[in-house]
Amino acid sequence: MKKFIQHNMKSTVLILLLILGSVLNAQKAAFGVRVMPTISNFNLKTNTGGNIKGEVNLGFGAGILLGVNFNQNVSINGELMYSTYSQRYTEKNLERKITLRYVNIPLMLSLNTGITKTVNFNITGGPQIGISAGSTFTTKGGDGTDDFNAVTIRKGDLGFAYGAGLDFALNVPKTARFALGFRGVSGLIDISADNNNLINNDYYVFDRLRLRTYSIYLGFTFLI
Repeated sequence: MKKFIQHNMKSTVLILLLILGSVLNAQKAAFGVRVMPTISNFNLKTNTGGNIKGEVNLGFGAGILLGVNFNQNVSINGELMYSTYSQRYTEKNLERKITLRYVNIPLMLSLNTGITKTVNFNITGGPQIGISAGSTFTTKGGDGTDDFNAVTIRKGDLGFAYGAGLDFALNVPKTARFALGFRGVSGLIDISADNNNLINNDYYVFDRLRLRTYSIYLGFTFLI
């Protein structure tokens, strides 16, 4: 166990040194903030095996970005995003809404037309790790409104994030920039848990769910 811990400590130090070296050798590093309205759609099933199709619903995301620019055309960006995904549907004259909350960590390779140009176009792609931050199930109608910690999902998610965008220089040195673009994420694993969840005498589970989300992002980036 001691050798295992020492090996992992050495590996961690090596990775940190490589990242530090990349930052020092890069033309510019970048720091930014993002807001990301998101639409998502997923299916549910009941204990009788029936599928329930919901409506596309708007969620929300916000977070920070840290990037390393190797040259004018290639960079790597890591993000830390808090995101919500919602699904609304009607059943038995009741309006129901499920909300999932995630902390997402995408690591994106970005190909650019010119990072310090007045207008820069980029395409991005890379893996995304998601960590579940909980879920809620809301029912409206009948005797009122009820909230449940209702949906059991796996604690972790893995997906492929991709997108494209533009950023515009806001000052003469072109170091303060406004960014906008599209982001999609395709889930690579099934996040539905094996156990059922009892809600109002019905069992609801996700039906072999791989998250697929589509977002528009807006934000500011600062080259440092």
